[in-house]
Amino acid sequence: MLKRLISNDLPRSRVLGVLLLALLLALAFAPFLVPGVKALNVAAKVLIFVVLVASFDLLLGYTGIVSFAHTMFFGIGAYGVAIATTRMGPTWEALAVGIAGALALSLVLSLAVGLFSLRVRAIFFAMITLAVATAFMTLASQLSDITGGEDGLSFKLPSVMSPSHEFADDPFLGVMLDGRLLTYYVLFATALVLVLALLRIVNSPFGRVLQAIRENEFRAEAIGYRVVVYRTTSSVLSALFACLSGVMLALWLRYNGPDTSLSFEIMMDVLLIVVIGGMGTIYGSAIGAVLFLVAQSYLQDLLRLGSEATSAVPLLSALLSPDRWLLWLGVLFVLSVYHFPTGVVGRLRAGAASR
Repeated sequence: MLKRLISNDLPRSRVLGVLLLALLLALAFAPFLVPGVKALNVAAKVLIFVVLVASFDLLLGYTGIVSFAHTMFFGIGAYGVAIATTRMGPTWEALAVGIAGALALSLVLSLAVGLFSLRVRAIFFAMITLAVATAFMTLASQLSDITGGEDGLSFKLPSVMSPSHEFADDPFLGVMLDGRLLTYYVLFATALVLVLALLRIVNSPFGRVLQAIRENEFRAEAIGYRVVVYRTTSSVLSALFACLSGVMLALWLRYNGPDTSLSFEIMMDVLLIVVIGGMGTIYGSAIGAVLFLVAQSYLQDLLRLGSEATSAVPLLSALLSPDRWLLWLGVLFVLSVYHFPTGVVGRLRAGAASR
């Protein structure tokens, strides 16, 4: 049953299997294991980025397409919910309209980009997608009547998903059962379903063809596969999953703006997570997202403790200053690439195979 659920894509490493199970349980019980606003925000962000990174890996890791327009579809999903609920009110109908409209726009744009640009090779295609993403971000910033401009849009969701809506008077295991908790578990269930769907896609005959195109595009075309069709389909599917991850972001934050979902920094984070977790492995998106986001969220706190502990050594204390967290994050990334050139998942699988 489990093999069928994960599309026969076994971890192939006992350590990786234990890590994935521990991650699943940790995210499932995060509100109760580590109570607090910051911990819950980190867990929710992990769920969102797992889907976003996995959808990007469908392009980069499985099809060999480098695209910088991925966060554009992420932003479309978030803006779809924000605009619909702002105009129509905090109703389920508004959510449905916003999600449907965002998916439709993502479908059209990804199809257009695929049809007009996927015949362009390598770096030229990457530059085209970067130009498209930049143009879209500029457009979102300037259409203030629709998108709220640089200030973005704050909105409300149906009352059952509001933090003020409580399902019980007393806390359960120290946690209030309210709309915020319900929203978290909506994100958890959505992320789980979408990741399983992506596993099904990459382990299907369609996914095998994508991997063949990644390895040798000309050979795949020579044996009869229409490479442009498969690459365009991969681009569309990736965009739709990214759009849904943007919807998840909007549901959690109840706000969206250009810097929140369309910034180039998010695209860079996605690239880093793919490399850390391992390209061409959906599991890598989960492992990479946890490692990167936990480090990003708690590295400053650890450095603050280190700086205070080494206050007697001024040079070391200054080096461990929380203000230098980006430096240490970069060092951690370099070390991870050096020791795990194929990503954490690739290294664990290779080690299990050698044994």
